[in-house]
Amino acid sequence: LHSVGRLTVVLCLCSADGQNSLQRIIGGYIVAPHSSKYLVSLKRKTGFHFCGGSLVSRSWVLTAAHCKTEGRGSLRIVLAVHSRKHPKHEWNPSCELHEAHDYLFLPLVHNAFVSVVPLPQQGAVMRECRFCQVSGWGYTTPMGGATSDTLRSVRLPIISSGKCNSTASYAGYITKNMICAGFNTGGKDACQGDSGGPLVCEGRVFGIVSWGNSCASPRYPGVYTAVANFQKWIYKTIFRRE
Repeated sequence: LHSVGRLTVVLCLCSADGQNSLQRIIGGYIVAPHSSKYLVSLKRKTGFHFCGGSLVSRSWVLTAAHCKTEGRGSLRIVLAVHSRKHPKHEWNPSCELHEAHDYLFLPLVHNAFVSVVPLPQQGAVMRECRFCQVSGWGYTTPMGGATSDTLRSVRLPIISSGKCNSTASYAGYITKNMICAGFNTGGKDACQGDSGGPLVCEGRVFGIVSWGNSCASPRYPGVYTAVANFQKWIYKTIFRRE
């Protein structure tokens, strides 16, 4: 293990009350090894994978705030992972939580096995029906069970906030800081174990896996933190500490 002594900054986007956080890939496919080099696995010190994340700069990982762990030294960050049975590089950072919205920063050391995923421009909007990709090692069926040993991805269309907020769906729980992505018929989604992972649209991380009503349910797409609304603040935090 490589120890990281620098401060970890945690930034949070709160889930809507009464809904389920998605530590949550269903209906997807196994990706080519190391084709998503920005993906990060977060583990507890026991080795249990519980969340994903994305490398957004030379030394910072962006994930969901509800992926925070309690206690110093309780978190392991694993990079260059295709199969969780064969991790490549692992770090043990310290953590400090600053609650605001459901996203989190973790400082890391750069290496040749990973690459950074860029952020969108501040305020950028991904149009309805454009397809994006979400990846992770989470459950592969809505009923749960074991998480996936191998990295999986699924392509999902963006759903307008109007449709996502309709009485037939989330009925007003969706805020301007959230993005919905999925199929009205369900069947494809992120699920338990995918929380904190990136929703990548046109090569940029537009969303962070956040919450939803179960996994892959009809009329209830996955809900993601809208990264574009916080781009300036994220860059300010990164550059202040790097």
